[in-house]
Amino acid sequence: MEAIMEYLRDLNIASISLRIILSILLGGILGLERGIKNRPAGLRTYILVCLGSALVMMTNQYVCITYQTGDPVRLGAQVISGIGFLGAGTIVLTGRNKITGITTAAGLWTAACSGLAIGIGFYEGAVLGSLGIAFTVSGLLRFDIWIRKKSRYLDLYIEYNAEQGSFSGFLQYAREHELEVSNIRVNKGFSVYERNGKPGTLSYTVTVSSQIHRTHSEILEVLAHEKGIQFIEEL
Repeated sequence: MEAIMEYLRDLNIASISLRIILSILLGGILGLERGIKNRPAGLRTYILVCLGSALVMMTNQYVCITYQTGDPVRLGAQVISGIGFLGAGTIVLTGRNKITGITTAAGLWTAACSGLAIGIGFYEGAVLGSLGIAFTVSGLLRFDIWIRKKSRYLDLYIEYNAEQGSFSGFLQYAREHELEVSNIRVNKGFSVYERNGKPGTLSYTVTVSSQIHRTHSEILEVLAHEKGIQFIEEL
């Protein structure tokens, strides 16, 4: 068994074929969950990232063996830092100051790390690491949602009618109902005055916490009754 593993860690037709197939399989496993959820980077993107990383490491190994020169992990280091540009492209800040795509970006980076492990012949680490990544992304999703729901803090997007009341009135209303409001951010896409000169709609994102035990839906229910609020949702 040890002799077989040593053979597969060397650079030959059998090991190259195994590494390419393994990178496609593991990259596909990592990208499947993202693809099902229709994220910006899905099945094919993850496969390409994992396969490309594996090819980079095999190329680095080939250069070191053939020309007896160079650092065997130099190209891999460039992949780890360079994959950031692809991950950054999946992170989006929506008009409501909601950040999406961070998990996808992190998944792409870890898929690249798996590809590097495959490319250098570290099969055990690549397989176990990829299974751990897949469990984190898929298996811990419900636990992550549960933690968020149990949090005392929630981020809210609020559209407020400036004609019906002032935002300072909203803050007073929140204090009266034992709610703390912090991290107030005004969305620049909305203006206090519309073209006809009448007060228009203000858009805010705020962080709210309750001084007494309430669920997130109960907090939303309390705030929804404040006059002037046209729309409110949890981010």
